[in-house]
Amino acid sequence: QVQLVETGGGLVQPGGSLRLSCAASGSIFSIIAMGWYRQAPGKQRELVAIFSDNGSTNYADSVKGRFTISGDNAKNTVDLQMNSLKPEDTAVYYCNGETSGVSSGRNYYWGQGTQVTVSS
Repeated sequence: QVQLVETGGGLVQPGGSLRLSCAASGSIFSIIAMGWYRQAPGKQRELVAIFSDNGSTNYADSVKGRFTISGDNAKNTVDLQMNSLKPEDTAVYYCNGETSGVSSGRNYYWGQGTQVTVSS
């Protein structure tokens, strides 16, 4: 089992920056990818960025060039640096962890979410 805890959300003005952090605990040896998703009121949860255990990254088109995801395998964390924030970035941001094992197969775990509000 994996537990995820997000920190770093808050209120920021348009054009500002925030850095989110997600810490994983539990069976972290089985994690093959971690990522960030977000969900705005009345909208579906969407992928923001993912970081795989091989170091590869992927981003949603809406955040490319503005957000950067990074991971620290030794510390079992994944961060999301968000720059040039826009009001449309306002959402609850969730950390996601994907695990894989020969017995359990693939499983997905979620943090509790952290609110990001971009407003003047």
